[in-house]
Amino acid sequence: MTTLTLTAADGHELAAFLAQPAGNPAAGIVVIQEIFGVNSHIQQDTQRFADAGYLAIAPHMFDRVKRGVDLGYVDTIPEGREYAMALQTEGIMADVVAAVTELRSRGITKIGIVGYCFGGTVAASAACHLGEHFTAAVAYYGGGVGDLVASGATPQIPIMLHFGELDVWIPNEVVKAVETAWETSPVHRYDANHGFHCDHRADFDQAASDVAQDRTLAWFAEHLG
Repeated sequence: MTTLTLTAADGHELAAFLAQPAGNPAAGIVVIQEIFGVNSHIQQDTQRFADAGYLAIAPHMFDRVKRGVDLGYVDTIPEGREYAMALQTEGIMADVVAAVTELRSRGITKIGIVGYCFGGTVAASAACHLGEHFTAAVAYYGGGVGDLVASGATPQIPIMLHFGELDVWIPNEVVKAVETAWETSPVHRYDANHGFHCDHRADFDQAASDVAQDRTLAWFAEHLG
């Protein structure tokens, strides 16, 4: 895994982790972090996508607020939420596009985006507003997806969404609203809590994580190759 410096359209510089596949990449994937930063879990997931044949990149989305954020999972939610709330949508999208630009500079033409928690909302927002840059998206338990639906935003590209039915942060009625509004987008529910995919968290659920990962890889294989 390699550390890079990206430059957004507004001149902001941010770090990113790049994971390369063993052979020629089938396509590219932008991996968007949780509120805990580009920590060991996000780096691990980025490598997983590289192991599946993709050139994968995880931009440090909090660099606009504080550089090098790498939080654990005990008593750090308030700090992580503070960083997330300090960001502006324009900056978030500019940093996502900077990651896309890096992949394209390496000859990648088809690009997907996947995000978790905060990153799930970012991935869904990118699906709605940056369709010209991406071919497919996957959002894991994005707390702001309901707000996107309420605003009338609709995906411009195929998107798959994963939610935990026991999620204390995202009410089931919000998930139902997403299913109704984005009726052509597959929404998968799991008997699990928020953050079920992260094996560093107390709410990690191996069975749900494995099924969601298999579905995610199948989704990207279908749309990216």
